[in-house]
Amino acid sequence: MNPEEITYTQAVERLEAILARMQSNDCDIDSLSKYTTEAMTLLKICREKLTRTDEEVRRCLEELRPE
Repeated sequence: MNPEEITYTQAVERLEAILARMQSNDCDIDSLSKYTTEAMTLLKICREKLTRTDEEVRRCLEELRPE
């Protein structure tokens, strides 16, 4: 999964779907491992996107700060 190919919103929606599936009675142990791995990847993508956005906002605010 390429972080540049998925939006933050798409990643969160997929995480919510994975969580719902993991909490259902239909989730078997073999699927649980797959879902956990995918969720970790999505969480990393979300963290990277949030960090990048935070840095951009801070940079913009620095530029707007009066001298």
